[in-house]
Amino acid sequence: MRGPRKPRSGPAGRRHAAHLPTRSTELLFNNPSILRLTCRALDSGRMTSVEAEDWLRALAKDRGDIDRSSTAERVADKLRTNVLDGDIKPGRQLNEKALGDVLRVSRNTLREAFRLLTHERLLVHEYSKGVFVRKPDWHDIVDLYAARRVIEIGALRRWPAADDQRRRAVGDAVDLGLAGAEQKDWTSVGTANIRFHQAITALAGSARLDEEVKRLLAELRLAFHVMGDPRGFHQDYLPLNQQISAHLRGGDLDSAEAALADYFDRAEEHLVTGLRGQ
Repeated sequence: MRGPRKPRSGPAGRRHAAHLPTRSTELLFNNPSILRLTCRALDSGRMTSVEAEDWLRALAKDRGDIDRSSTAERVADKLRTNVLDGDIKPGRQLNEKALGDVLRVSRNTLREAFRLLTHERLLVHEYSKGVFVRKPDWHDIVDLYAARRVIEIGALRRWPAADDQRRRAVGDAVDLGLAGAEQKDWTSVGTANIRFHQAITALAGSARLDEEVKRLLAELRLAFHVMGDPRGFHQDYLPLNQQISAHLRGGDLDSAEAALADYFDRAEEHLVTGLRGQ
């Protein structure tokens, strides 16, 4: 009777080893009873045992792509946060090698992260030049504010049902903005403004909405940079945030909603006028 196969040596063996399944996958595919149970579980979703087995084997082969995709999403989230915090400005070129070295990820993973952020309109690829942080135009602003009105005004209405932590986050963001203004750090006032609107969205208690608004606000932050002087842009909106927060604390949802709608109208007009003039 033949004994267990020995691992191949040399380059071919190394290539083979690179595609060996993990211990959990070996356990699944080498144990018929576990595989049958898994297939039965999947069959409850109207997938036959043969189909389930084929699907699982294909999934195991694609595990490397899944791991790379997961890493790319984490890299994209890191870069998105940098945009949201004002650390990356429009027009800046992103150096693949430098970023790959710092983040310790492969070029393929980094390019996948770039594709995700390009889809979100945060980056743009210029042929034969590279990848750059995108500069929004006034059409983007109109679209952004249309989305924000639907999401944030709806979320604000959830104030009575929100827990104390979510409510406090609204006031904390206002306090952060006031502290920045006192120190004449207008970039931090812009960051506090972003936090304020994230806190408003979080009142809805939806992780999906939180993620969507994070993407929208990252794109909006790029427009803030394009506007130039941060003090000239942000100083008029901090009192509006205070007003909205005060209405919410007082339980006056109608006034809070009206104040937020007015905020959106003024900010949209301000940004559209500024970007059209460039």
